Amino acid sequence: MELTKKGMTREAIFERLAEFRRNDIKWQEGRTYGYVFDPGSEVMAVGKAAYNEFLSENGLDFTVFQSLLRLERELAAFGARHLRGDEQVVGNFTSGGTESIILAVKAARDCYRSTHPQIHVPEIILPATAHAAFHKAAHYLGVKAVTVSVDPQTFRADVEKVKAAITKNTIMIVGSAPSYAHGVVDPIADLAALAHEKGLWMHTDACMGGFLLPYFRRLGEPVPDFDFTVPGVTSISVDLHKYAYTPKGASLVLYRNKGYRKHQIFACSGWIGYTIVNNAVQSSKSGGPMAAAWAVLNYIGDDGYLDIARKKLASVKKIAEGINRIDGLRLVTHPDMSLISFTADEVNVFHIVDEMNSRGWYIQPSLSFDNSPAHIHLSVNASNVGWEDELLNNLAECVDIARKLPEGELVSLVKESLKGMDMAAISDSDIMNLMAAAGVSDGMLPSRMADINGVLDLLPTRVRETVLTVFVNDMFTQP
Repeated sequence: MELTKKGMTREAIFERLAEFRRNDIKWQEGRTYGYVFDPGSEVMAVGKAAYNEFLSENGLDFTVFQSLLRLERELAAFGARHLRGDEQVVGNFTSGGTESIILAVKAARDCYRSTHPQIHVPEIILPATAHAAFHKAAHYLGVKAVTVSVDPQTFRADVEKVKAAITKNTIMIVGSAPSYAHGVVDPIADLAALAHEKGLWMHTDACMGGFLLPYFRRLGEPVPDFDFTVPGVTSISVDLHKYAYTPKGASLVLYRNKGYRKHQIFACSGWIGYTIVNNAVQSSKSGGPMAAAWAVLNYIGDDGYLDIARKKLASVKKIAEGINRIDGLRLVTHPDMSLISFTADEVNVFHIVDEMNSRGWYIQPSLSFDNSPAHIHLSVNASNVGWEDELLNNLAECVDIARKLPEGELVSLVKESLKGMDMAAISDSDIMNLMAAAGVSDGMLPSRMADINGVLDLLPTRVRETVLTVFVNDMFTQP
């Protein structure tokens, strides 16, 4: 991009921006089951207006913009009450679940550095279903992520396996409420009891469910305890920009008391400049997301959220029951919330995804890992309510079509190649050749992704990650 000499008109700018998103998913139509949480145009307008009101306010210094301090304190207090914490619970507003998780891991690391200086490489124990953000946090913070298998039937954390993984270097145990992949809540009470017994930090990752699960409980669903009522839970991450339907990015990280949260904060006066103190990863940040979150929460209100939850719960049950009635499909496990995973034992799930997406849906493919098969993921949100019958009818049609499609030549070729290939010796050029064979060129993906997903599913995890790294590194270049 080059700047124009005289600048562009407002009309020309927005024409270009509209052109940029021409190939984006049409999430406004209610047929998208991931990435976007759409509350409807009325609520979205309130969020956008509040966002714009505080767009220029800078969260770098709360003494200058005291409005942002007040907003953050009110949002954290709401989170504490919503997750049944007492008056000692504290928290901060972040840009999203990943930042909340990074901060919780940092707080645990620094806390144990101060009390256990003999631990040089701290370890955190992650069920295989724990979100990838914990692996990112470990990578960034010099912490070792120890992954343990989950129960092969329920896909909940296996407490005995977690216990067996504890070493003298362990500082944190993680449980999900619910896990993203399968939508089930880990046995948080048992994990927290184990953490308390061993003197470890217990983090509940409730980014997906921390807002919605309390409403499902009020509707009579058997939601297990996962919040601050559970003795031993040290910290909780909970997103607002998912099922609270606030504009992105909006999340909270909460701690049982200030003593734990203190280790999250970064302060620096060892440079020639203004004193820095950050309660999150970012320094300069717009007040827009915080104001928008506060506005949307108060606009929808408790009764509004309960009504949304009621409709969503009915939608989830209808979809789950319908999937089990489609010949060839089965639920991977029964969901505790609004995240549904299903698979096919004799049909290529990646072909099913391609067929559905070609009909204007967006459903998400998930690769196999540990004891979880390759499957299809749905995140059901408010805008999806009312589409259940059409979704299920199209899904049944697409399963029948996918059943007749052959395995791609590329997948067959890679299967043969893997038999004699040294995975440790694979080079960037090998990966680029593989991507070219899959139809990836000039940073553009093919319209059908079954071959690419099929190849990725065959590869060992570390090789998958190498392939993805090379691919993204090649995508983000000058156009």
